[in-house]
Amino acid sequence: MRDGLVRVAAVTPKVKVADVAANKISIQKLIEECAEKGCAAAIFPELSLTAYTCGDLFFHQTLRQAAEEALKDLMADTALLDIVCAVGLPVGFAGELYNTAAIFHKGKLLALVAKTEIPNYNEFYELRYFAPGCAPEPIHFAGQDTIIGTGIVFPCENVPDLCLGIEICEDVWSSSPPSTELAKGGASIIFNLSCSDETVGKAEYRRELVKSQSGRLIAGYLYADSGWGESSTDMVFAGHNIIAENGSILAESNLFSTGITVAEIDVNLIQQERLRNTTWKNKLPDIVQVPFTMDKQTIESFQMRRKFSPQPFVPKDEKTRKERCQTILNIQAHGLAVRLEHIGAQNAVLALSGGLDSTLALIVAVRAFDLLGLDRKGIHTVSMPCFGTTNRTKNNAECLAKEYGVDFQVISIEKAVLQHFKDIGQDQNRTDVTYENSQARERTQVVMDLANKCGGIVIGTGDLSELALGWATYNGDQMSMYGVNASIPKTLVRHLVNYEAGESGESLKNVLVDILETPVSPELLPPKDGEISQKTEDLVGPYELHDFFIYYTLRYGFAPAKIFRMAVSAFQGNYEPSTIQKWMKTFYRRFFAQQFKRSCMPDGVKVGSVTLSPRGDFRMPSDACAALWLKEAEELEA
Repeated sequence: MRDGLVRVAAVTPKVKVADVAANKISIQKLIEECAEKGCAAAIFPELSLTAYTCGDLFFHQTLRQAAEEALKDLMADTALLDIVCAVGLPVGFAGELYNTAAIFHKGKLLALVAKTEIPNYNEFYELRYFAPGCAPEPIHFAGQDTIIGTGIVFPCENVPDLCLGIEICEDVWSSSPPSTELAKGGASIIFNLSCSDETVGKAEYRRELVKSQSGRLIAGYLYADSGWGESSTDMVFAGHNIIAENGSILAESNLFSTGITVAEIDVNLIQQERLRNTTWKNKLPDIVQVPFTMDKQTIESFQMRRKFSPQPFVPKDEKTRKERCQTILNIQAHGLAVRLEHIGAQNAVLALSGGLDSTLALIVAVRAFDLLGLDRKGIHTVSMPCFGTTNRTKNNAECLAKEYGVDFQVISIEKAVLQHFKDIGQDQNRTDVTYENSQARERTQVVMDLANKCGGIVIGTGDLSELALGWATYNGDQMSMYGVNASIPKTLVRHLVNYEAGESGESLKNVLVDILETPVSPELLPPKDGEISQKTEDLVGPYELHDFFIYYTLRYGFAPAKIFRMAVSAFQGNYEPSTIQKWMKTFYRRFFAQQFKRSCMPDGVKVGSVTLSPRGDFRMPSDACAALWLKEAEELEA
């Protein structure tokens, strides 16, 4: 429960139909196991105290009384465990029989939530036994005064953003699931106690249903399904437990299994997403709140177990990654193609350095020209060697242009820059920021004038990571006429180029692979022994760390302390906590100080969920202060 992470469990016990005592013992053991695992909540299937397939036995007072007594004993026997539990049982009230979820915590029965949608089609005959849930009413049950009904949420008073909502099986399969109103009423995690029989193809639909409902509600969603022991007279139950968060599945059990499925849901993430979503509405007036409080010791002893990808912009799965790369290249190419067609341009100019970013920009330009049926010779690439250019990058640029069949020329800018140094009184032996930026601005002047000469546009090569860090010369490589890489982070640039290499012939592939193996550098300082002397990541830090910071800072607005702990987990074995903290401070310092460069960045198509365009997703004044973020980063225990 630290940093908004809440560990939860969806549980499938082995049941015996109508053997309430045996079911109580099985459920209790599993609750104790969940508590040992550090779970804050555990949910069990629909009618799990009695079993779902009791049929007309639900009408028998003997069965219902046994379930009530079992719940009473279960609450007493788990009263010392700081875990919220949801267990299903039938409850008779005011002349009706209800299919309910008993929600209890530390021996207290918080409420009995009744099922809203009662299926009575195909293999289901629940209307024979159960009535739809009613508005909350007081009830004395299992020795306690509580309430029974629907439209109830359970906020935790001392864990921010943690609020529970309950629905039962068919509820989520209906056209208007109760969870929709519960989420709007504040529930950040929805529990579903289910008994869904298994038929061919149903698991896939169930999985998508839970996944999409969690995304639609911007919520966590736990689905606990019945399994072994339910009557097989007419149906079989497979114990398909699913835990989802905001449209992504975090954990899932194997079909035809029993036991515990555990995951950590980030309620802080959910709240952040809801805050930024202007179509999200909450606090409906007809929602009843039943609060509970977790023990301070439970909260403080929580240890994060959730794993985080060190490259959040890049899919782990190779198949998905290839599909994503193809989609991204198509988005980039179509964006550029539309711009070219709109302005009637049949020429484009690109500074080809032999580095990753300009390589990706060329790949995109080639695809755009092919889409429009334009001659690739209309792509004018230019290598502009100066003080820091190495033969490796220069040769790779030339080979790349040849392989793609585009126009290529070499324009040395060394004499022009030296003349400029004389004009402004700059010592050419002083390798300061003026020394470096003069080269970047001269290159920009060359490509801009070449574009004017051929009636084309300048394609920008800078990527999202460079924009975030301000690692670009203002009115130098920061400027172009269309920035195709503006929302592509450096870690993803590398995978896009690698994808292109895998799709290319041998000679082009060899060039692309060598570019991938070349250190990232602006090549503005003289080489040493013919090798690149100025390595970007030595100066500003590893891009994989910065991309991690960028993703969780911009996508979710997480605090530095939370991102730091996530990064320590994600990069364990690769970077020491002190190293992560060092570059995190660099990130915040540069990110805030360099906003002025982003405030006037050129057009460039949005590709993913994170972008820094002042006309797109991101608004920040250039004078915003980093003090709060830096203070928190400074105080981290590395």
